[in-house]
Amino acid sequence: MNQRRSYSARFLPFSDAASAELPLGQLLRLSLFQVSAGMASVLLLGTLNRVMIVELSVAAIVVAAMIALPVLVAPFRALLGFRSDTYRSAIGWKRIPYMWFGSLWQFGGLAVMPSCLLVLGGDVVHDIPFAGEVLAGLAFIMTGLGIHMTQTAGLALASDRATDETRPRVVALLYVMFLVGMGVSAVIIGALLRDFTALKLIQVVQGAAVATLVLNVIALWRQERVRPMSKSERAAPRPRFRAAWNDYAAGGTAGRLLVVVFLGTMAFNMQDVLLEPYGGEILGLSVSATTLLTAIWAAGALMGFAHAARRLTRQADPFRLAARGLLIGIAAFSAVIFAAPLDAAWLFYAGACGIGLGGGLFAVATLTAAMTMPAEGLAGRGLALGAWGAAQATAAGLSIFIGGAVRDAVQSTQLVDLLGPATGYSVVYHIEIALLFATLAILGPLVRLKITRSEHRNSQAQGKFGLADLPT
Repeated sequence: MNQRRSYSARFLPFSDAASAELPLGQLLRLSLFQVSAGMASVLLLGTLNRVMIVELSVAAIVVAAMIALPVLVAPFRALLGFRSDTYRSAIGWKRIPYMWFGSLWQFGGLAVMPSCLLVLGGDVVHDIPFAGEVLAGLAFIMTGLGIHMTQTAGLALASDRATDETRPRVVALLYVMFLVGMGVSAVIIGALLRDFTALKLIQVVQGAAVATLVLNVIALWRQERVRPMSKSERAAPRPRFRAAWNDYAAGGTAGRLLVVVFLGTMAFNMQDVLLEPYGGEILGLSVSATTLLTAIWAAGALMGFAHAARRLTRQADPFRLAARGLLIGIAAFSAVIFAAPLDAAWLFYAGACGIGLGGGLFAVATLTAAMTMPAEGLAGRGLALGAWGAAQATAAGLSIFIGGAVRDAVQSTQLVDLLGPATGYSVVYHIEIALLFATLAILGPLVRLKITRSEHRNSQAQGKFGLADLPT
């Protein structure tokens, strides 16, 4: 029996994430909500983005605004997580009701979205001003709200059921399933919409809505134990969100760390839509050459991950590692800026690798630091995970939109004639460097904090470090 378990742990991916409280079969089934979230993300950020601009001839600024709308819901993840912490029902469920209603919002948004997009593209019988913009905006908001609600409650449920030792690896499995959902659905949806028609758009997007509901129902089925509550327990007053938040940030570290995460994420993500155009337009690189940037960036991120693994297993201070990642990011963005006047493609590639290295190191280190602040008292896991997800999701969404908008605004001015075609890109990279310095300044007081050895053991699952410590 012991030999069989050792083979299982060796050859089955994520088998070490299972426990008696959360067997591997139930864990894999629970992770399906991440697959549906990945599928919805591909639709919102990729497929429908292209369909609206190319096939439906919608203005790019309108498309950008629609994609940014779900980000407006992200700050409410902390509140949604807190509500799932304190929800009271006759059968004692806390997380499943929020997963269920989140699934309904996600299903409803996707179900009405194709019709709303066709109205936005001008395929109407009665032309009502701004009807398409309003309807499409509501569909995007509904879908975004559903994704955030389902993810927050689902991650909290998985965290509740996992043990202290397996919890980080459970979160890692859920993160990987999100990526799997994005990859598989991107291939399938892209193939189905190769020959675009209005009818096919309705069929594919509404089919994704049905798949969302099916996957999420399978995921939440019998995942939370029934714990009947008396009428007096249900009638007891709930704690206030403000009190729970104050309890979460009582030490002063949580709020500062969330600001660090927000600014640092903005600094490292503002270039997401600019690096490849910069290489092609300014440095004259071919399409195949700029395509390598993703692989180079990923290689840098893996190196940052490996360095963090080696240091954190030796009880290194995660705040110091985060600061090191920020410094690497400053050097990397400087290399990208100087690549244009020096006409040095190798320096550009080195900068892209450095951005991945610094960003990976920063993300892993700050996540580890957040895990050393246990949610106690009024602040449950839902609030903690919601706050973390709110800071990261909001920063990532806003930074991409701001980066593209700033570049376009600068390129439309006469500065380009005076300083050259790289001016718009350079301004964005300089803003990112300024944000990195600001993040360093805010991180400074946290670097001086001493984290005890016991806190390190709690956050690192007995000294192990692996995929579990990837940011979610």
